[in-house]
Amino acid sequence: MRRVWPLTVRGTGALILGIACFVVAGEAGLVELMYFGILLLAVVAASIASLYFGRHTDAVGRSLVPDVPVVGREARVSVRVGVRSALPTAPGRWRDTLPKGLLGKAEGAFPALGSGLRGGERGGLRSIDISYTVTAARRGVHSLGPLTVRSSDPFGLARRTVVFGQRTPVTVAPAVVELAPIIDYAGASGGMLHTTNDQLGQGADNLVARPYAPGDSMRRIHWRATAHRDELMVRQEEQESTPEAAVVLDRAALRWSIDALHAPGVDPGFEAGVTACVSAVARLVRDGYAVEVIDTEGTALYGSGELIERIDGGDLAEVERMLVQFATVTARRDDALPRLSRLFAGISTGPIVLVVGRLDPADAAALGPVAHHSTLPVLLAAAPVGDALEIAADHGWHVAAIDPDRDLGSAWAGAIGRGVHHVVG
Repeated sequence: MRRVWPLTVRGTGALILGIACFVVAGEAGLVELMYFGILLLAVVAASIASLYFGRHTDAVGRSLVPDVPVVGREARVSVRVGVRSALPTAPGRWRDTLPKGLLGKAEGAFPALGSGLRGGERGGLRSIDISYTVTAARRGVHSLGPLTVRSSDPFGLARRTVVFGQRTPVTVAPAVVELAPIIDYAGASGGMLHTTNDQLGQGADNLVARPYAPGDSMRRIHWRATAHRDELMVRQEEQESTPEAAVVLDRAALRWSIDALHAPGVDPGFEAGVTACVSAVARLVRDGYAVEVIDTEGTALYGSGELIERIDGGDLAEVERMLVQFATVTARRDDALPRLSRLFAGISTGPIVLVVGRLDPADAAALGPVAHHSTLPVLLAAAPVGDALEIAADHGWHVAAIDPDRDLGSAWAGAIGRGVHHVVG
């Protein structure tokens, strides 16, 4: 894509002056003036030719470090531009187009090149490397590019602006906040005091998937085996030494905002909930728990088109994979929060972390039975209504309010550290 008019203000003036010289020379009969007009037009034509025939760009490639940045963190973008030029080229300016999800200054000087024939490069092909730093600002998958290069001739008469259409998808994962460990609750909640390395590989050796039978808990469904067998499969055996935990994210759009339904990263409240969810998962996995990540219907979450499987205790690599999948998680229309107690009926488990948006007193009362099936029930609400948190605490929940302007680490520490009846404002 190029600008329609190739001349600068100076070049346009030179063109008009050259044409005027022809007109005046014809009227006044001044041959010298005609020669001057020819010279001006020749210089303008040579300036255009030096830009449009001197450089061709074959490809633009980008890479990021880290390749999956998280919200609030910086990433280094490296751009390699393949330039094929047999003639010397003039310097210019480059600018890479940043999406709304990335912030930074992506522009700089584009270097001049000598003749590609002198260096012996095949066909005059050279690579130009440029780089810049961006800050991830919005969760989701964003498109980085196109790259724009603007150059002018040495006399400043002509200009060339080329937009190279290659775009690079960039996945921005949600931020993870370091939360306080729950070691103080290890004896009561089934946690282990072993280090993370002690937990690697536990909980998977004796795992056997069998067909679903009526009465099996939905939390026992083995989603990967179900996808392979095309029928519901459940886990039959697990190592008893691996404690279990569940992190539940309420995705009902009516409890967040309608914006959370359409795209990731646009609703600050839902983003606070997603951050709380992934941070809780990371904390529990580090503490040695095998963690199920589900929604309020008991369904394993989908992210980037894939299921978010159960994460074994200490499996930090799987936590990183989960962050990538959470880059595309959005809200949905169904509201299953009032029916959550059915999901845990008849079973007992370790910690349950429930992340919700709007929570009214009726919801808090409906969630009361869930707390009795967990050794450490934690309820994090982004928009509690009235005395909803107090009611939830009376039923046994460790409660806290969260929002984008609140420190999640402090809210978490207050919820798990001061008993079930403490409410963080």
